[in-house]
This record gives sequence, C-alpha cells and structure tokens, in this order.
Amino acid sequence: MGIHSWPSSERPRERLLQQGPESVSDAQLLAILLRVGRQDSSAVQVAMELLERLDGVQGLSNRSLEELCAIPGIGPAKAAQILAAVELGKRTLSTPLTTGLRIGASRDLYHHYYPLVRDLRYEVFKVVLLDAKHRVIRDMTISQGSLTVNIVHPREVFNVAVRESAAAIVVLHNHPSGNPDPSPEDYALTQRLVTAGDILGIQVLDHVVIGDGSYISFADKGLMSSS
Repeated sequence: MGIHSWPSSERPRERLLQQGPESVSDAQLLAILLRVGRQDSSAVQVAMELLERLDGVQGLSNRSLEELCAIPGIGPAKAAQILAAVELGKRTLSTPLTTGLRIGASRDLYHHYYPLVRDLRYEVFKVVLLDAKHRVIRDMTISQGSLTVNIVHPREVFNVAVRESAAAIVVLHNHPSGNPDPSPEDYALTQRLVTAGDILGIQVLDHVVIGDGSYISFADKGLMSSS
C-alpha cells in the first residue's frame, strides 16, 4: 500500500505537521525527504532499507553520492537531497565563524570545525586567515588527503595568506582515525610553517588537530616553535 492510502495520523508528513518533528521516526523523516519510494516499496520502506544498510542515521553523515545511489530506489536527485540535509545539519551544529570574528581560543575553532569534519573519512587541511587584531578574514581548504596522508607544503599556505594580506594565520586539520595526537609529520609541518611565517612576517598562532570528540592545540601545549 502506498503512503497516500495510510491513515492521516500515520503518514510521515502529516504526522510531523500535526505532532511535531520529534514524533516522527528516523525512517519517516528520511521518507519525507525522499517523497516517493520505488515501484514495490513505499518511501518509508526505502528509507528503512537505506538506514539498515548504512547503520542508521549516523551512517548517512559520511556517505558519498555513489554509495547512496547503490540503494535501490535512490537516484542522484534523492541522494542529493539527503546529502544536502546532512550538510545543513552539520552547519546548524557548527558555531559561526564569520568575517570580523575575533579568535580568542583554540576551543572556538574546535567548536566550529568539529561538526564539519568529524565524519570525514579523509584528512582536510584548512587555514584561517586573520588580520592584525586576530579577526577572521576568511578560511580556506588547502588540501584534502586520504585516511592517513595529507601532504601540505608551506608555500600553499602562505600563497593564500599573502594574497589575502593576512597578518596571522591558524591552521588545522582532522584525524579520521579519531585520535587527535599529532604525528611526527604534524610536528615537522608546524615547525616549517612557523619558520616560514617568521620570514614573511605572518604569525602562525596555532595548529589544531581535531579527533573524535577531542582536539590538540599546539599553542595550548606550548609547541608553536620552529626549534
């Protein structure tokens, strides 16, 4: 039976409108996004199958377009709707990092970026460009790597900083393994960045490594040194 033939109180959209979103199950919320199912299954049934295959709602957060489209009844349009909803959820949880905001502590960066990178299965290296008063100019992604490798050259970081007339920068990246402890490569890169920044007159304030629910700040640990 199609959803249109269900009692009004059991239809996902009507239930949400009448009783609020908290009254709707994960599968029903997903069915509202999908709108329609496939020939032999309702949108709710497709949603239940998708959640079962991907280990629940959390499994949606790090899936690719191709992985979603592998589920029968999920085409590119529906997959795009799901990915858009997931990304909106991440951005809702993220503390705003807007132009002109003054960065006061490493936890400010962590609270902003953790929801955005916690489910990634690859490393992302970002730079936050700051003015002389340590206010945000903008942030940029410098590189994307693999599960364990993310090759970054100081030239790429400072090309951006010079172009945007930044007086200082903060760099950060995630560890998909969940362990935020810096690797030997992280220590070496930090030293090279600080040294290059000293030469260029652009202060490197911190290097933040984000793991699963925790982070390491080089500045907080007194590790921002080229020696």
